[in-house]
Amino acid sequence: MNGVVAEKFLELKKRQEVALIIYITFGFPDMKRTMEYIDEIIRGGADIIELGVPFSDPIADGATIQYASQIALNSGACLEKLIEMVGSVKFNIPIVLMSYLNPIISYGRERFFKDVKKAGIGGVIIPDLPIEESKDWTAQAEDNGIETIFLVAPTSTEQRIKEIARSSQGFIYAVSVTGTTGMRQALAPGLFEFIKKVRKNSDKPIAVGFGISNPEQIDILKGEVDGVIVGSRIVEAIKEGENLVQLIKELKEATRRI
Repeated sequence: MNGVVAEKFLELKKRQEVALIIYITFGFPDMKRTMEYIDEIIRGGADIIELGVPFSDPIADGATIQYASQIALNSGACLEKLIEMVGSVKFNIPIVLMSYLNPIISYGRERFFKDVKKAGIGGVIIPDLPIEESKDWTAQAEDNGIETIFLVAPTSTEQRIKEIARSSQGFIYAVSVTGTTGMRQALAPGLFEFIKKVRKNSDKPIAVGFGISNPEQIDILKGEVDGVIVGSRIVEAIKEGENLVQLIKELKEATRRI
């Protein structure tokens, strides 16, 4: 299935650009301002937005995103509100929803995929959905034209990489480190060998996340990957009141540099 996320990667490949995927927690610092920040992120030149559903136990996330998640929950943000507010706006870039399993199960799986489609969301990332139990989920997503994106970790065996690569749609989310999200000064040792291993097992686009936080890192990765995911750096920028449009412009510029 080639949905809006896969199409965006094809479009960028023709332009010889790496996809800039920006993560933001829905409801941080509140729901109204999240929507304003999404507008700023788009104006800055992001290619795809990954919109996180706040959750009380975000196991894959480090301190920065945990903090944003807690503030968002305190502001009343939830999956239902996210779908409602995103559905009220027409975006000109793909929106990917990132949620842990519990909020979706509470919402109802069938209802979730139908409502996500109605809201114009193109893809979903469910970090704690095991690949072995994903068949019914991916089938339901596909029935609604939603791309399901899976994470692959440096600890994954070759067999597991093959299974994840086969099931992942839109792109393969390569986790750069063994650990949680968060800004890091340097790229993880062994990252390029890991990317090569994923590339050997799939011709789907690969986007690297967890720890990507500046244009220099994007420059280094550019010849190796199809996309970069920046999250904690964005949450930090919002927290500190930085110029978000300018920050996104600088990150996007790095994806175009020769």
